[in-house]
Amino acid sequence: MDIPSGFAPAGFTPGFLDHGGPYYLGPAVECIRVVGLKIMPHHINYQDAAHGGVISTFADVALSHAVYDAERPRLAPSTVTLTVNYLSGARLGDWLEARVRIDRLGGRTAYTSGGVWRGDEQIATMSGVFAFRR
Repeated sequence: MDIPSGFAPAGFTPGFLDHGGPYYLGPAVECIRVVGLKIMPHHINYQDAAHGGVISTFADVALSHAVYDAERPRLAPSTVTLTVNYLSGARLGDWLEARVRIDRLGGRTAYTSGGVWRGDEQIATMSGVFAFRR
């Protein structure tokens, strides 16, 4: 599967995120931010499925990016809590989209939620709390 139109490489800072991705940013739809990930060979576990840690990292990346991008100048979020509920697995070649909303953006804390989708099927739910300084 190719990368869907409307998605562009995220270009996140080098380091750990280089190993988990590559990630792609899609257009926001009605205040829902979208991050994409194509499941590649380095994401696969011994059961020929995407490792749960890949999905968890994807959730953290997508949720925190929504907070980072919520204001100008950009915020620098740190994860306080992350909850991921796995509903189904992902396989090699699957295109996943993390759809994120910011539920509350306070003075120092952001509350986020959303889901990871493979087409029309939701494969995970996610929520996170992030701390930041303005």
